[in-house]
Amino acid sequence: MEFKGRSADLDQLAQQLGLVVGGMGATRGQAVVVTGRRRVGKSRLVQEFCDRSGLPYVVFQATRGRNAVAERADFAATLAHSPLPGAELVAGLQAADWNQALRSLAVAIPDDAPSIAVIDEVPWLVEQDGEFEGALQTVWDRHLSAKPVLLILVGSDMSVMEALQSYGRPFFGRAAKMTVQPLHLADVQAMTGLDAAEAVDALLITGGFPEIVQSWRPGMGRSDFLSEAVANPLAPLLVAGELSLLGEFPEASHSRAILEAVGSGERTFSTIAAQAGGAGALPSGTLSPLLNTLLAKRVLAADLPLSVKADSKNKRYRIADPYLRFWLAFLQRGIPLIERGRGDLALERIERSWTTWRGRAVEPIVRESLLRLLPDEMWPQTEAVGGWWNRQNNPEIDLIGADREPVAGQVHFIGSVKWLESQPFGRREYDALVRDMLAVPGAEPDTALVAVSRCGVEDDLPLAAHWGPEDLVRAWR
Repeated sequence: MEFKGRSADLDQLAQQLGLVVGGMGATRGQAVVVTGRRRVGKSRLVQEFCDRSGLPYVVFQATRGRNAVAERADFAATLAHSPLPGAELVAGLQAADWNQALRSLAVAIPDDAPSIAVIDEVPWLVEQDGEFEGALQTVWDRHLSAKPVLLILVGSDMSVMEALQSYGRPFFGRAAKMTVQPLHLADVQAMTGLDAAEAVDALLITGGFPEIVQSWRPGMGRSDFLSEAVANPLAPLLVAGELSLLGEFPEASHSRAILEAVGSGERTFSTIAAQAGGAGALPSGTLSPLLNTLLAKRVLAADLPLSVKADSKNKRYRIADPYLRFWLAFLQRGIPLIERGRGDLALERIERSWTTWRGRAVEPIVRESLLRLLPDEMWPQTEAVGGWWNRQNNPEIDLIGADREPVAGQVHFIGSVKWLESQPFGRREYDALVRDMLAVPGAEPDTALVAVSRCGVEDDLPLAAHWGPEDLVRAWR
């Protein structure tokens, strides 16, 4: 399948390789840690980079749950069959530990020409053998860093990959870090051939996950794409969510219950505890560490109200990526219907709630896009974009532009998001914004008002600025 998008990611890897080829780094060898959510396309990206490089390379893929002896044997076999110039020198070697296994990699790598070595799913190796990290650090310092090699360490468990580079861990300070994100809005538009507004819908449904975006035939509308997907129980749109969750969170786990609670619309600590606990609310001592773990893994995100007044206890949780949010809201409970040939019922459920669900789901994308457009000439000091709410969510403001976060020094603008098919941002929405704005700490009567709308704004509204779908796409180009 043709590889599309990811130009910025490929450029980042190319820059690291350039340090190796040009001998411009502090050491001849360079290491980079590549992480990102499961199924986001890390392995495919690294493979494409290796293929385009024209250099000899080896890619080793770890296997979860395998014992360390078998894993090292597979590592040795992968090395022996690789195109690295010294591969024949290590053929038949049996490593008693990871120190020996990684030293055999150093033997296979040439001294006088650049090459690439990839170790994929590093967290599984760390899980299998507590000595792996120390062996990696020792062999890197003594052997690999002295050779012209780009060592790429790949892993989906973001908390483990970040811990690899934390202070006090063996590999601390030895690698650059790169996080692979889902395909962004401009990439999704380019791959689907949709107009800007429809591309936003496509991003909300697919989350920018490559395997799902590639299943969206160019020019196909949202309704047609969903109709086709719910008619096929093996469609990537349906399968990827369960595979992603099962890879990290078993169905019976508290973490899975928490994700399902947030996916169903619960946003506060107390309502998540009540929903995830079943017969009784989850105790705070159980829920708090699980929420922190899910935040560390980047599966959940937490938002705080943005204003000049600190409000650290008024936190709202959400599913971090749009696709998983869509899957949990609509597809998880629709899969049994789809498997028995009643995808039409699953599609009806989606259509009934689509407009309401999309209205809230689009807000994080709007904020992220505005953060890429700002600061600009009109807002030269705006470096934070968020929302604001009180404990009762009345009022709840979609957009706050400020100089910093989590506590602003100054509020620059207050705004609303209206994302409907055929209704522009109008006088009623403007009047509501005027009515609610002074509830925001730091807002003044002359604070600028702005809007983001799917289909424009009515004439003669005294807005300081407004943005539409084309502006959101432009932010990612």
